[in-house]
Amino acid sequence: MIRKLTMLMTGAALGALSAVAVYQGSNFASRADAAGSETYRQLDIFGDIFERVRSQYVTEPKEEELIKNAINGMLQSLDPHSSYLDLKESNSMREQTRGEFGGLGIEVTMENELVKVITPIDDTPAAKAGVLAGDLVSQIDGENVRGMSLQQAVEKMRGLVNTPIELTILRQGADKPLKIKIVRAIIELKSVKFRVEGDDVGYVDINGFTEKTLPGVEDAIKKIREQVSDDKLKGYVLDLRLNPGGLLGQAIGVSNAFLNRGEIVSTRGRDKNDVQRNNATPGDLTRGKPVIVLINGGSASASEIVAGALQDHRRGTVLGTRSFGKGSVQTIIPLGGDNGALRLTTALYYTPSGCSIQGKGIDPDIKVEQPLPDELKGRLEARGESNLRNSIEGESQDDSGSGSFAYVPPNPEDDVQLNYALDLLRGIKKDAAFPPSLEGVVGDEDGCKRV
Repeated sequence: MIRKLTMLMTGAALGALSAVAVYQGSNFASRADAAGSETYRQLDIFGDIFERVRSQYVTEPKEEELIKNAINGMLQSLDPHSSYLDLKESNSMREQTRGEFGGLGIEVTMENELVKVITPIDDTPAAKAGVLAGDLVSQIDGENVRGMSLQQAVEKMRGLVNTPIELTILRQGADKPLKIKIVRAIIELKSVKFRVEGDDVGYVDINGFTEKTLPGVEDAIKKIREQVSDDKLKGYVLDLRLNPGGLLGQAIGVSNAFLNRGEIVSTRGRDKNDVQRNNATPGDLTRGKPVIVLINGGSASASEIVAGALQDHRRGTVLGTRSFGKGSVQTIIPLGGDNGALRLTTALYYTPSGCSIQGKGIDPDIKVEQPLPDELKGRLEARGESNLRNSIEGESQDDSGSGSFAYVPPNPEDDVQLNYALDLLRGIKKDAAFPPSLEGVVGDEDGCKRV
């Protein structure tokens, strides 16, 4: 199976992963300015329209759906990542961030009113049924996706374990829509995989940031060190390709596992004084061994936090192609009772050098492109956050945009980026960017030093 290729949002493993923080409390809006009289006049207009639709529309509408769709219409006009989660969707997101959920096993986003497959998760029903990254879902069990929000489509794709579902797929290069039947299953996300390459390099692959990610990384490094003695271990490859993101706290924890000091990431909200900084503590689990970080156009959000932190502190050399460029943080705000939650973009994150990655992405220290197989040439687009409708324009964003092709071959022997990293660690290849120079290591200065 083609491992993964992707145009990636913040990602959604049949849900919505991103750089996510959770707010506990009910006073979140207390600092905002009170709405003016004109706003209340507009709300009166909305109320009038709602009442006329409710009472005079040709068929009786469901009032709850009218309100929910109106709320999501407002949020979706802000940016691609803000949304309202009803109780089911809110519970679903909690399941997802715990690292397991029921469904098909695909990461999705919304594009042109259709559900776009970011990537099928390995060894899941969707992957086994032949769903490919880049596929557009136009119908779910015969019901058109157009008009649905992403969360509504996700909810329809979820269901009882062992029940069937039929997706109508629009695939570039296909003469007609494809009908793919899938049987739902419990999807347990293994966010960390590892192995020893040859007998001298530790390979750690992180495909998402759930509550299980940091323990998984700690376990991976521990077991690699048990298999390879320190005097023989050349270093580590940290693979963040096709990683759509996840929990902000987990990204900070994983970064901290490779650092001893310094800022990992800062988040800055609407108020210029609302800046939160997260710093590393002593305890590099790799004991200073060389690290090469792999990224591509499928590396987004929380994975960009890790890559940016290790790059700025010269702790790791970043290799691959430009990342997705999703540099915003979504806060999950519980609405109380059974009212669900609000998933709202509340901040942008900045790397230790003071750079916003929003709409820009992380540029690798060593650019290495992965050739596409013949069957995928002409089918893939190099896209990123800067291509998404209503995306927030980042401070460092320019005409070059963000993102790149995102493809990782199923056979490691064909993985040009991975093998380039292995050759660097073993001294077979040489590059001025590896090992990274310690000159100009990020200090406490303000302002982006990359642009």
